[in-house]
Amino acid sequence: MSPSLMMTPSTPSPLEQQRRRNRVDLSESLLADPAVGSGIEASPSKLTASAVKAAKAGDGAEKPAKAARGKSPSGGLSTHQEELLASVMAQEQDFIDSPAFYEDDAEKKIYDEAPEIPKPDTSWYHPVMDDLSGRTRTIKTAQQVILTGAQEKVLFHQFNYSRYRIWKIQQEVWATPSRKPTLAQAKDVLRWYHKGDLIREQIANTNLALVLAMAKRTRMSEVDFADLVSEGNMALLRAVDKFDAGRGYKFSTYACRAILKAFSRQGMKLSKYRQRFPTDFDPKLEKSNFLETKRATFEKDAAEEVKRIVMENRADLTDVERTVIEHRFGLEHGQDQDKPMTLEQVGQIIGVTKERVRQIQNKAMEKIRVELEANFLGNKLLKEAAEAAAVANPDAKAPTLEELLKLTGQ
Repeated sequence: MSPSLMMTPSTPSPLEQQRRRNRVDLSESLLADPAVGSGIEASPSKLTASAVKAAKAGDGAEKPAKAARGKSPSGGLSTHQEELLASVMAQEQDFIDSPAFYEDDAEKKIYDEAPEIPKPDTSWYHPVMDDLSGRTRTIKTAQQVILTGAQEKVLFHQFNYSRYRIWKIQQEVWATPSRKPTLAQAKDVLRWYHKGDLIREQIANTNLALVLAMAKRTRMSEVDFADLVSEGNMALLRAVDKFDAGRGYKFSTYACRAILKAFSRQGMKLSKYRQRFPTDFDPKLEKSNFLETKRATFEKDAAEEVKRIVMENRADLTDVERTVIEHRFGLEHGQDQDKPMTLEQVGQIIGVTKERVRQIQNKAMEKIRVELEANFLGNKLLKEAAEAAAVANPDAKAPTLEELLKLTGQ
């Protein structure tokens, strides 16, 4: 294999930057546990030199502190590894099955005896960011890696075999009464997860140019280019998970259809949004007092209606009840008073105690409320129920609003 094909990225890719912390944690666990490290180092996707240096930088005084930090007191795994293990074991691992997984020495044939696949150079990938150094590097200037069908089949076999091994461990764990993995099983799950994750990243990085090319060819002026590229990248990752290399097709054929469908869904989503919100965002309309204004207007109208009910005596109030309401709420002779009277002051006028004034007031308010509900709020059933109760038992006191609601089934 020519040296030009084996390219090492000068700058980490976006996916590489997101996983750098995971790799450092993984490399620390390898140094602490050589048994696990030997299994991972056999992977064709080895740890980067920067991650190993970051792990070895803790030798000396800082190494005990790093070993103690984040370690679980019971399982021997770091907090991050335990969280990752829980997410992996939360649901059954899916994979694309293959007869090669069940052959003798399948791991050795799929990984150790497989040809080495060239890795892509993703230093050119800056679709929505300006190069601060002033030097632009496009896809044409960067040497691309175009995989053959056989090379793609090798990568996808390795990727799906790692997920198959996770699935196999899950079945063994879930068959036990505790349904919890042992320390060895947990380390195996993490080892196979990182193997598959590195291969998945390699496949995605190799096809990043496909997303940009499809985004530039797709004419969707209403969709931002950055959003289009982001949706295409997510579709590319989903395509890696679902692609079956055993059918003999190139991955680019399957990925193009998946990316175009993702672009179409993004356009339809934005179109529905535009139908619901045809105008752009206006900060002046962010805070609206419509509800407060509507409520204040309704309260004012209701208060005016109550005043008309009392002055026109539409609630059939007695003279005593009307006198109490007019003096208590300042409605005497239809003119507002400067200050409403207290219960004691009204009692001195009509010659009763303030407790009796309160009882008369409550009875009158029930009548006014029924009239208000019937004619102003449109609840005529309450008025009919009140009239029927008065005819049935004229000597009884007027029913309360709660009793009328029960009678009408409301």
